[in-house]
Formats: sequence, C-alpha cells, structure tokens
Amino acid sequence: MSGLALKKQAVAEIKDRFARAQSVVIVEYRGLNVGEITELRAKLRATEVEMKVFKNTLAQRAAEAHGVAELKQYLEGPTAGVFSIQDPVSGPKILLDFAKTHKQLVIKGGVLENKVLDAAGVKALAELPSREVLLGQVLAGIQGPLSGMANVLQGPLRKFVYALEALKKEREQA
Repeated sequence: MSGLALKKQAVAEIKDRFARAQSVVIVEYRGLNVGEITELRAKLRATEVEMKVFKNTLAQRAAEAHGVAELKQYLEGPTAGVFSIQDPVSGPKILLDFAKTHKQLVIKGGVLENKVLDAAGVKALAELPSREVLLGQVLAGIQGPLSGMANVLQGPLRKFVYALEALKKEREQA
C-alpha cells in the first residue's frame, strides 16, 4: 500500500471512531511515562473506552469529514483521542480523575453529539452522574408519587377498617 492509501485508511479509521463514540475527549499526554499511559489505558479499557494516539493532521481531516472542524484548535502537540463508546460520561470521568494525580495529562477539549466542547465543558460532562445513576433517579422520581398515591388511596380503607374494629370491640363490651 502506498503512503497516501495508508493515510486515507487512517483518516477513515479515526472518522469511524468519531462516528461510533458517544463522546470524544482530546488530551495531551506529554510528560507521562509508559507505565502511566499503560495504567490510564487499563482504566479506560475496563469501561470500554478506547484511547488512540494519532497524527494531528490526520485527525483534523477526520474531524472535518465528521462535521466537527472546530476541533482543529485542540489538535496540536502530542495528542490522543479518548473515545467513549457505551457511555458519554465514563471516559471524561476517568480522565478527570487521572488528571488529579497526574498533572501532566491535559484535557484540551472534546466532542459530545457533534458539538465541540472546551476543557471546561469536558469537566462539566465528567461531573454528570453515570447513565445508571440517572436512570435510578428517574425511576425514584416516578416511583415516589405512585407510592404516595397508593398510601393516600389506602387511607380511607384503613380508617374504615379501624372504625369496624372499634365498633366490634364496643359491641363485645356491651
């Protein structure tokens, strides 16, 4: 394969990753040693998040083809893309947590639903609860009023039973 064909294939692969990912975070990893990068990749892999180091010019072409050309401003220096496939929050959460102990990892920006985010936007995304927690909160919000309504509807029935019970005791005493 020629060099041009290899570059086109790499651009297509990066574009495919953009298309499959629910969120993408662009990070600069300058200053991290091999062990730290391996540790980060292992944490990401555990939640089905992929980290890919790529050439900036190829990533710029893939971003343009995917419709997020504004991402170009974050594609400078040693850059890696972190692609969250299953959950848009898991990748940013892991990166933010890892960056707290490894100051060399710099979160530059990202993409969520074809919208480019700055570093602050990625941090805000990382602070959102996970999908499971959000679903639990929605379920609790739905369940609360229903159980309250069931209690309200049982109230008159309960009072009626208590009244019958009191009447029964009164008649037994008489």
